[in-house]
Parts: sequence; structure tokens; C-alpha cells
Amino acid sequence: MTSEVRFEPGLYQGTAGYYDRFRLPYPGPMLADLARRAAPSGRGRLLDLACGTGQLAFPLSGLFAEVWAVDAEPGMTDVVRAKALATAADHIQAITASAEDLRAEPGGFELVVIGNAFHRLRREEVAERARAWLGPGGCLALCWSTSPWAGPREWQRVLAGMLRTWQNALGAAERVPSGWDQARRRLPDHEVLSRAGFEPAGRHEFPVEHRWTIAELAGHVRSTSFLPPSVLASHAAEFDAGLTAVLSRHTADGRLTETVSFAYELARKPDSE
Repeated sequence: MTSEVRFEPGLYQGTAGYYDRFRLPYPGPMLADLARRAAPSGRGRLLDLACGTGQLAFPLSGLFAEVWAVDAEPGMTDVVRAKALATAADHIQAITASAEDLRAEPGGFELVVIGNAFHRLRREEVAERARAWLGPGGCLALCWSTSPWAGPREWQRVLAGMLRTWQNALGAAERVPSGWDQARRRLPDHEVLSRAGFEPAGRHEFPVEHRWTIAELAGHVRSTSFLPPSVLASHAAEFDAGLTAVLSRHTADGRLTETVSFAYELARKPDSE
């Protein structure tokens, strides 16, 4: 297996409430397109690995008789359980486990989804396990969305610079391992899936324009692994004031506009297996 950078466990501790409120939902047209291509029977199981607070599990749940929402962070699965109870979604089961340690029967799922997290997992191991968990013809979807500080607009560059400054000032620069993306450049995700025995089924993109308030961006930052509430701690009010000071000059009607790139990469287990 290729050597991959390992992310420390617990990086998202304390972020679940912010994650649930401030992470942007995957767009309906993207999920509808995924459902059309994966073609679940309505009687099968969905596996949402590294599920967060259910950003994929809940909107896809109506297509499956059973949903496993799996995350290594207990705070995330606590939120999933509470949301499932509140919405009477008895077929959604929250499981606290890493993708690498999850125990599931072979061939037990029609679709496996991983949202904004494949790079944080041991990709080759998880891809092989996902193939084993899928029935013949089942699909794996790697779902993605871009971050607000990663775009070309001036306010995004300003935000990225401010976040780097705060990470360095609070000693949080190494929470995300340096060079984490090098393994993906050496061995792209689609090659990992191909080596694991998947057949490629295309990458499908769905850009969406979104308008942020500065308060929403502050909440979104708190949902991250690099500046969560535990890191901001007593500096939270100072951070919010600084965020407002540097971004307010870029707002129009109190908001900051970006084009969010949502996408999913689909791979299929051969029917012959």
C-alpha cells in the first residue's frame, strides 16, 4: 500500500453543532443525479462513511430501507441520532467507528458514499473494504465541495491569509499535516478505486452560487479541524472581530458571494463479482 499522511483522531471534537449548521448542503440536482446513476432498488442499504452529521445520509435516506451513518467522532454520531429521532427516521443507524475499523457483512450495501473525507482515510484500505461491502453492480461515490477560502475572489484570498495567520498564532498550523495532498497527487483517487477493482463511472460537477454572511463564515470556520472551538477558545471574540474587520470591506449588501464547486466521482463494482 502507498504510504499516506495520517490525520490525528479527535480533530473534529467539539465541532458537530457548527458542522451541522454551517456546512453547505449538497445540491438537490447533484443528489438526484447520483440517485439516477446508482439506481438503488429502494429495498437496500446505504453506507455513509465519515458521515459528519448526515449531510449525505439524510437526503438520500428515502431511497433505502436501511442507512448506516458512520463517523469516528462521537459528537457527529450523537447529532445524527438526535436528528433521526426528531424526524422519525428509524431506518437511519448512527455508528461511531472509523471507516478502517467498521465491521459489516460482505455484499450488504447498494451504495457507499464518502463526503469530503476520502483524503483523510487510508484510501486504499477503505476502497478495498468498500468494494467488499458492496453487492455486484453497487456504487461508491466520493462527494466533494470546495471551501470558501480556496477560491479566486479577493475576499477569499484575504480570508485564507487571515486563517493562516490565526493558525500560526494559536499553534494550530500542524493540525492538518503538511503535504497531506502529496499522496493524492502521486496516486489520484480514481487510480486508488481502479486498483481496488472498481470500474470508473465518471466525475459529475454541479457549481452553485452561494452568498455568505460574515457570521456564517465564522461558524463555518468553527466546523473545521484546523480552527475548531477548542483551538479558538478564549480568542473566539477576537477572531470574530478580526474576521468582520477584514471582510466587511468586501461585502455587497452584507454578503460575500462565491461559486461553490460540488462534485462526485462515481465508481461501480463489476456486476460479475
